[in-house]
Amino acid sequence: MNPRLALVATALASVVASATPWQSADAASGLHAKIILTQKGISRSLSEAGVIRFASANKATRLRESTDAPIEDRQWNANLVVRFNQPVGDSEFEVLFYDIQTAERKFIAPAMTVFVNDRNQRTIVHKLRLKRPQFEPNRRLEMVVTVRRQEVGRYRFQILGDRVQHSGEVTFSDDEAR
Repeated sequence: MNPRLALVATALASVVASATPWQSADAASGLHAKIILTQKGISRSLSEAGVIRFASANKATRLRESTDAPIEDRQWNANLVVRFNQPVGDSEFEVLFYDIQTAERKFIAPAMTVFVNDRNQRTIVHKLRLKRPQFEPNRRLEMVVTVRRQEVGRYRFQILGDRVQHSGEVTFSDDEAR
């Protein structure tokens, strides 16, 4: 094949490939997200800008667990506010959690799927519940938001709480000994 013709064919193929609809997975590369956690209630009457201002002013990097249940049943409740730099362009995004307490980053399964009401939405508010035993108290975590398997934002925080205490005592009764 003529080298000049081969060069033109290669250039044409790259232009066609960049415009094909199945390349949309790479479209998320320009998408970025600002992530904020807050444990304060967000009023539904706030505008989009008001939600961002409120969440930023009440940002939580240390989540405290609920204390209205036995220690084994407690959870960490928060509002997740995600502000994208452009419309998401998808009906969902994933939130992944990693334990970063040690040098080795450990994935905490399962991933959380957040559904988007409007593909043109830029700010999403989602109620977050981290439950035991998947999440352990007094750990440093990293939350990663992905859209179409592309990472678009990260947020580091701690979850604080009580550990289950064992007394170390063992009591035997006469009935159990027989």
